[in-house]
Amino acid sequence: MSGALACQDGTFSRCVGLLISCVAWKRGWAYAVTRSQGLSMSLPRIVAFGCGYWGRNHVRTLAEIGALAGVCDLDVDAATELAAEYGVPCKSADAVFADSDVDGVVFALPASVHAEMATRALNAGKHVFVEKPMALQPDDAHAVVALAAQKQRVLMVGHILRYHNTFQKLLACIDEGMIGELVHLQSNRLAFGKFHATFDALWDLAPHDLSLVLSVMGRVPLSTQIVRHAFASEQADSGHIHLQFDGGVAADIQVSRHSAYNERRFVAKGTKGSLVWDDWLDWPEKLSFVSHAASVTADGWAFERGEPVYIPTEQGMALTDELRHFLTCIETGRQPYTDGAQGAAVVEVLAS
Repeated sequence: MSGALACQDGTFSRCVGLLISCVAWKRGWAYAVTRSQGLSMSLPRIVAFGCGYWGRNHVRTLAEIGALAGVCDLDVDAATELAAEYGVPCKSADAVFADSDVDGVVFALPASVHAEMATRALNAGKHVFVEKPMALQPDDAHAVVALAAQKQRVLMVGHILRYHNTFQKLLACIDEGMIGELVHLQSNRLAFGKFHATFDALWDLAPHDLSLVLSVMGRVPLSTQIVRHAFASEQADSGHIHLQFDGGVAADIQVSRHSAYNERRFVAKGTKGSLVWDDWLDWPEKLSFVSHAASVTADGWAFERGEPVYIPTEQGMALTDELRHFLTCIETGRQPYTDGAQGAAVVEVLAS
């Protein structure tokens, strides 16, 4: 089994399952980026589990912030090398969970063990940041959420785009009434590759988009419809998710890893116009407002659409802001923007 569970000891049973709960997910601005080297005595002490591609980014970022207290991985050589690079110990999972000086853990592991490892960490009294998806079955996700509440520990799910400065600005513009009454959300995430047998395209890509939709709506959908298409293998390479919310608002998500073109675009449509986040564009043009109106008159349809008006957005580092938010939640006890309830809601949709 690949992953990051121990440095020198420990074998682990396969992950069992997950579930769901929902609350209104709060909006707000991500915390400012600050960089430091070495372990800060004033910040929570965090051990990173996982030395793969994304796990290494967590290790590096936690070290820059000053919160990295150790590294853990089943690949002892990789963990030892990475830990030495940042001047922290390589620790086994058992040692991490038994260490009272460790405040929290970050899991960037195979999704099949996320729920199991989060459960172990919470039972050991640790605050938990777990990458998406937090589980593969709704029952397991819901059980982790309930355990975090019982243990009074922070449970945060790694939906990084929620902490992107452009999305933060988009939320603020919606709250300010720029688009009028929200009527529809559209999120497209299309590319060619990466292909692998672990997940289909929806489990691999759609958690990002579902987190954005749920963050705007602040509630779970009334109904879900999913269509999957397989081209290169038995795993779905593209898919469409339609979500219907109370109040008449709908959301459509299109994902593909078998697309002839690349697209990463999120659109919030209202009665006065649309906010468009095009992540392939440079920072000055990532977010725009497009006014539009359409109505039926005695002579037929009357409609008009304005030119894009670009909205300035400060450049940021979403992973740094995301991990700083986790640390702040540990320090203050506040609910994360991407809490366990939202993470479980994502699993619930994908498993439907």
